[in-house]
Amino acid sequence: MADSFNTDQIWQSPPEPINQILNASPLPTIRISPNREWMVELERPALLPIAELAQPEVPLAGLLINPRTNAPARRHPFRRMKYWNITNFDTVKFVTLPEHAQIGFLKWSLDSQKLAFALTQPTGLELWILELTTGVLRRLTEPILNAAYGEPYHWLSDDTLICKFISSDRTQAPVAPTVPPGPLIQQNLGEKNPVRTFTNLLKNTYDEVLFEYYLTSTLEKVTLDGHRTVLVPPSLISEAIPSPDNKFILLITLHRPFSYQVPVGYFPRKFQVIDDTGKFIYQVADVPLYQPHSTKFDQVRPGRRRISWRCDRPATLSWLEALDEGDPTRDVPYRDALFELDAPFTDTPKQLWQSQYRFRGITWGRSDAALVWERWYDTRQERIWRIYPDTPEIPPQLLFNRSYEDKYSDPGSPIMTVGTYRYKVLRFAPAGNAIYLSGRGVSPDGVHPFLDRLELETGETQRLWQCQDPYFEQIYCVLDDEARNLITCRQSQIEPPNYFLWSHTNEEPITLTHYPDPAPQFTGMQKEVVRYQRSDGVQLSATLYLPPNYDIGRDGPLPILFWVYPQEFKDREFAGQVTTAENAFIRPCRDSILFLLSQGYAVLANPKLPIIGEGDTEPNDTYVEQLIAGAQAAVDYVVERGVADPQRIGIGGHSYGAFTTVNLLAHTNLFQLGIARSGAYNRTLTPFAFQGEQRTFWEAQDTYIHMSPFTHAAKIKTPLLLIHGENDSNSGTYPLQTERLYEALKGLGGIVRYVSLPLEGHGYYSREGVGHVLWEMVNWCDRYLKDEG
Repeated sequence: MADSFNTDQIWQSPPEPINQILNASPLPTIRISPNREWMVELERPALLPIAELAQPEVPLAGLLINPRTNAPARRHPFRRMKYWNITNFDTVKFVTLPEHAQIGFLKWSLDSQKLAFALTQPTGLELWILELTTGVLRRLTEPILNAAYGEPYHWLSDDTLICKFISSDRTQAPVAPTVPPGPLIQQNLGEKNPVRTFTNLLKNTYDEVLFEYYLTSTLEKVTLDGHRTVLVPPSLISEAIPSPDNKFILLITLHRPFSYQVPVGYFPRKFQVIDDTGKFIYQVADVPLYQPHSTKFDQVRPGRRRISWRCDRPATLSWLEALDEGDPTRDVPYRDALFELDAPFTDTPKQLWQSQYRFRGITWGRSDAALVWERWYDTRQERIWRIYPDTPEIPPQLLFNRSYEDKYSDPGSPIMTVGTYRYKVLRFAPAGNAIYLSGRGVSPDGVHPFLDRLELETGETQRLWQCQDPYFEQIYCVLDDEARNLITCRQSQIEPPNYFLWSHTNEEPITLTHYPDPAPQFTGMQKEVVRYQRSDGVQLSATLYLPPNYDIGRDGPLPILFWVYPQEFKDREFAGQVTTAENAFIRPCRDSILFLLSQGYAVLANPKLPIIGEGDTEPNDTYVEQLIAGAQAAVDYVVERGVADPQRIGIGGHSYGAFTTVNLLAHTNLFQLGIARSGAYNRTLTPFAFQGEQRTFWEAQDTYIHMSPFTHAAKIKTPLLLIHGENDSNSGTYPLQTERLYEALKGLGGIVRYVSLPLEGHGYYSREGVGHVLWEMVNWCDRYLKDEG
């Protein structure tokens, strides 16, 4: 059948009101100063013009660099800024930025009285400073910041910054040789080096030269009066991080040999301590190129890793060392050890703690209290300990021992404050015997964020605050040690997110912002978290959206689109937990499937499709069977509910959701159309693990093949819309995946349409690209759901 769509190769715009909403400004971003005195509001457009995605970019070692600005390509900068004092929020100051300003890399000064940011000019990034008390805004440097990799600057003190600058004597970028100097040769001499399918890697010696060209920086100290002092000559500087007392700098530099198989995060690097004059003090580590020897998720680099400053001490380094050589298959009693070393870094490092699982994180507090997390992927277990950093001979105290799949038991995250040395540390109650935890509050009764007080000696918790229906209200920050003054972000199904100040002196909160509904056309949209059951008894849930002012008695069953993304579990009980916040304010933006509500469709968002593998069974061994059972349960629910016509149900998804969509079209007759965006469909092209699968293709060949919908393409008789960004750099979802599926379905006589989006990546960010994607989806649904094929 000839395609009746407009086949002109031009950008199309979606119907109203979608097109109008795409042009509306999104809700602003809020930043609060570390001392909780200032509130800054930042605005940026929801989408970028396609011309900005068309800026030149150089792919190097997993990075995309804009050669004109020496900064990451495809950034989404802020355009406008205003701020006010939280205690005097009636006085709002608007920051006068240059016309068409693009700002990013915002950092508060240590005393919270100044805000630094990088402003993009056509030839690079300038460093600007805003003094909040006076409102004075000024440029501190020329466009010479180097932001190609890592942070371009840090505050060293209240009046001094350390910056990565492009060297003043740098010449023009090297030009690629017109005649190849020789063949490209790679080899492996018997060592296992399984890696995922990374993109934008170095390809040849010219790329290596370009990599060094763009990442080479000087490190300079810059005072607010503009005086500059060179600390480090031109080097491949990754990061330069001041110690809490500002007397030392942890300098991280990259060096050869580089790799053509892995991105920059795996490259050799040297960790050194220098003082604030640039003098070398101590070499922490010189780690070699890291090439994984396994696909296990708990594999880590051997030797010293995660090197950083201890936040509650003047100048103390901390790091980890794997006790199993980084190999999770080794049978050892402990996996990781945590070490520290005080300035002047001449003593023997002190071991603070050993983990039986893989170390996941630490939050410093004080000499007798820090929190550490350990996890083990194979069992999904997590433990949280209190350790005594200055007296490690005291046994650690186990605070929480749980499966991290169990969202109902999540204790939350610790509340932080600015410590003595102006790094963030645990916030303690006034007596020093308790800390605070803020969590999402997932439970069988719904999602109600909370604030708890955790007694350190007993491990007991006390609920201090919890949001109540009809709101979804989260703690944004705690303002005092007694946790009596809070800033929250509150929303409901009908009220957009806004910020509120809760004070112990007032019964009602004070409204700090007054943001309106960005898409009032969706007022009256109906949202409900629904629950149903899979045939094997697993509890499932989804979020059902119905069009504004829909009435089942008057309007009857609707065409409906499922939007899916499965998840693996090791425990069927946790797979059935409901984690969606029913009270959250939802409006469609960017390429949201919810825009279909404005065109007379219902949407079933994220119907749970758990893939469960308990005990020694791997979830993916029965992936297809469990997928079918979950989809069938969802279809049965919406049909029995009377909101959906069984002959007008479609399915779609993005990335792994696209993979799922095509699998369900191949293995069921439940759906009348499919929409698959930026997916992977042939798992033999991702042979060294994918998603939650740790096994290689050769370890689980049948699973890889059976899971691949490309293998079953001949079974797909349902109309399928394929969309992919032609510059997709996501691991595993090369555009080749969609190209090959399209060719297969075309050769087999399928009904298929393939839309390749110029300049777009794994997600879609341009106004033109997103508008066209929505136009394609609406037209596909109108043809095969509304018109019943």
